[in-house]
Amino acid sequence: MADLPRQVRDELTRRLRRSRRALRKEDVQVVEPPLLRRAVGASALGNCMEWFDFGVYSYLAATIGKVFFPGASPAAQVISSFATFAAAFVVRPLGGLVFGPLGDRLGRQKVLATTMILMAIGTFAIGLIPSYATIGIAAPILLLLARMLQGFSTGGEYGGATTFVAEYSPDRRRGFLSSWLDFGTFVGYALGSALVTLLNLALSDDQMLAWGWRIPFLIAGPLGAIGLYMRLKLEESPAFQQQLDEHEKSLAQTSAGSEFRTIVKDHWPALLICMGLVLLYNVTNYMVTGYLPTYQTETLNRSSASADVLVLIGMVWIVLLITFIGRLSDHVGRRPVYAVSAAAMIVLAVPSFQLIKMHGTWPPIFGVLILSTLLACFAAPSAATLPALFPTAVRYAAMGIGFNFAVAAFGGTTPLVTAALVSVTGDDLMPAYYLMLAGVIGLITVKFLPESAQVPLNGSQPMVGSEEEQRELLSTSEELYRSARQKV
Repeated sequence: MADLPRQVRDELTRRLRRSRRALRKEDVQVVEPPLLRRAVGASALGNCMEWFDFGVYSYLAATIGKVFFPGASPAAQVISSFATFAAAFVVRPLGGLVFGPLGDRLGRQKVLATTMILMAIGTFAIGLIPSYATIGIAAPILLLLARMLQGFSTGGEYGGATTFVAEYSPDRRRGFLSSWLDFGTFVGYALGSALVTLLNLALSDDQMLAWGWRIPFLIAGPLGAIGLYMRLKLEESPAFQQQLDEHEKSLAQTSAGSEFRTIVKDHWPALLICMGLVLLYNVTNYMVTGYLPTYQTETLNRSSASADVLVLIGMVWIVLLITFIGRLSDHVGRRPVYAVSAAAMIVLAVPSFQLIKMHGTWPPIFGVLILSTLLACFAAPSAATLPALFPTAVRYAAMGIGFNFAVAAFGGTTPLVTAALVSVTGDDLMPAYYLMLAGVIGLITVKFLPESAQVPLNGSQPMVGSEEEQRELLSTSEELYRSARQKV
C-alpha cells in the first residue's frame, strides 16, 4: 500500500468510505487480454485512416490548390486549400454534438462503426471529384462538401475512440494502452505522407496534377472496409455495459439537448481543462503535420521532396517515442509530462524554427525532431487524460463537445491562420510565436488538471488486467478500509 500513488489511495479511500466496506471481487473488473487487444487495435485503425487522409491532404495542399483553385496566385491557392482543410473542422463540433449523445445512449461500438463508414466515403469521394478545368466552380464546392462530411464523422471519431479505449484499459496501464490510439494517428500520417513522397518522386509535376494526387484518396475505400469489419467485431466497453446494467438505463430516454445542458452546467471546469489541453496538443499537431510541409516549400522555397522527407522523419520519430511516453505517464503522472513539455515548448519553439530555416541537412532535421518530441509528449497522455475528466454517463458527449470545439477553433485553423500571418507580416518566425502562445495556455491549464494516472475512471469500477492484480487490489482495499476506520 505504501507504493500506491497518492491520487489512487485518495480515490480508493473515498469510494470505500462511501460504500462503507472494502472492495469485493465483483467490484473489480478484470479485462480479458484478447478483448483488450481488439478494442485498442480497432480504435487505433480508425485514427490511422483519419490521419492517413490528413497526411495526404497536408502534403498535397499546394497541388490541390492548383487543381481546384487554378485562377488564384500561388499564395492564394495555398490559403484556399487550407481554408477548405479548415472547413472540415467547422462542422466537427456538430458531429460531436450528434454522435456524442448517441454514444452515451446507444453505445460506443455502434457509433464508432458509423463514423468509420462516413469517414471512408468522404475521403474516397475526394479522389473522384473532377478538376476545376473540367466542371468549373462545382469542383471546389464538391471538395468542400466532401471535407465537411469527413469533419462531421471525425467529430464523433476521436472522442469515441478515446472513450472506448480508456474504458477498456486497466487503470495501471491506461496511459500506455491509450497511447496506441495516437500511435495509429501518426502511423496513418506517416503512411499518407510517405505515399505522397513516393508519388512525387515517381511522377512528374504534370502527372501529379493530372491524376497522381487522386491515388492516396482512393486507397481510403479498402482501408475503410477493413476498419469497419474490425469495429463490427468489437464488444461494448465494460464501463458502458456496467452503466446500463446498474443504474443508467434512463439515459436512453434523455434528449441530446438535455444532456448538452447538463454537461455545460455541471462539468464546465472539466470542459475548460479539456479544451486547454486539446489546444496545446492540436496547435502543435497541425503546425507540424498540416503547415510545416507547405511552410518549407512556399516560405523557405525548398523542393517538395526535401520538405516531405523532413516531416516524414519527424512522424517516424513520434511513432517510435509515443508508447514509451504513454508508459512513462502511468508511472510519473500525466501532469508532469504535460507541464515539462509545455514549458519546453515556450523555450524551444523559436530555436526549433531557426534550425528548420538553416541550410544543410542536419540543422533542419534537429529542428523538426525537437518539435516532434514535444508533440509526442502532448499526444501520448491525451487519450488517457481527457476521458478521465468526465463520468461514464456523459463521457462520450462531453469529449465530443470539449475536444471538437477546441480543435475547430484552434487546431484545424492553425495552418490557415499561420499561413496568413506569415503572408501579412512577412515574419517567417510567426509559427514559433504561435506555438509559444499555445505553450503558455497549456501550462496554465495543467495547474488545474487533476492527476488521473492509475486512478479508476469516474463512474466506473476499478479495472485490472489479471486475476492476480484483482487479488492485490482487494487486499489493498482491505488495508485502506481498516486504516480509514481507525482514523474515524
